[in-house]
Amino acid sequence: MKAAVITRYGDIDEVVGVADVPTPALGPEDVLIEVRAAGVNPIDHLIVKGFLAAGELTGPLVLGSEAAGVVSATGPEVTRFAVGDEVFTRVDPRVGGAFAEFATVHQDLVAAKPASLSFEEAASLPLAGLTAWQALTEQATVGEGSRVLIHGGAGGVGSVAVQIAKALGAEVIATASTDSVDLVRDLGADRVVDYRTERFDELVSDLDVVVDTVGGATQERSFRVLKPGGTLVSVVPVADAETRKAEWKVDARSFFMRPDGAQLARLADLVRDGRLRPLVQKVFPLGATADALTGVQHGGARGKTVLRVST
Repeated sequence: MKAAVITRYGDIDEVVGVADVPTPALGPEDVLIEVRAAGVNPIDHLIVKGFLAAGELTGPLVLGSEAAGVVSATGPEVTRFAVGDEVFTRVDPRVGGAFAEFATVHQDLVAAKPASLSFEEAASLPLAGLTAWQALTEQATVGEGSRVLIHGGAGGVGSVAVQIAKALGAEVIATASTDSVDLVRDLGADRVVDYRTERFDELVSDLDVVVDTVGGATQERSFRVLKPGGTLVSVVPVADAETRKAEWKVDARSFFMRPDGAQLARLADLVRDGRLRPLVQKVFPLGATADALTGVQHGGARGKTVLRVST
């Protein structure tokens, strides 16, 4: 099968290529997915550069963290899926392999694709969707009447978090660039702060939860807008967390999402109910994986970048 791979760590344009590699083996509780599309994420270019590596590569590493496609085979102990099912998944981060014509994934990490979504839309949802869901429902407790600030409301995680927070009954404030204000408002934000011309910490206060997808000075200023007992949840490390927590009398934590097929099914329900729609910005062919990764590396996206693997 064809797959986007690296054989050594380094700069994207020097090490990423498409090669023929063996189709992954099928375990007893695995499904073999014929990948139609795969989402591209910041973690993917970090993997390429070796930032998350435990050691040097000993062979081709198939890239990719999330995918949507059609089940083409199942292990003998699979009970939840059958050949021909349309599915989407956040693959096991220890294995990867979404940027390929086929991917093998444990059935517990897979969910049925909503019929209303294209494969490209479905492939854009698992990593960002699970990150947003877990930030709002596990790392914090967002519910009816919660006041929530989401940074980067037009980005991959932020655009999903805005919609999930609204579905949970929260009042949602989001930050976005000037050209994305209307988009984020259309996603359901009650108030959108243009971070290029406004300072959110001068406009909002007494918040229950801040979801930080940015870090740096934005994260630091976010402590000022939380009420005592509020929670800052970040997808990047929280600088000097214990000192900040004591100073502002709040909780503060960073986390990295975990794959979960049951939670993907919850996201699919929100899609079917019309309360969640993925936001896809660009679609690249598998052969242009390096270009897609470079674009994600540069940041500033409105929504997600996706690879179209097959049709």
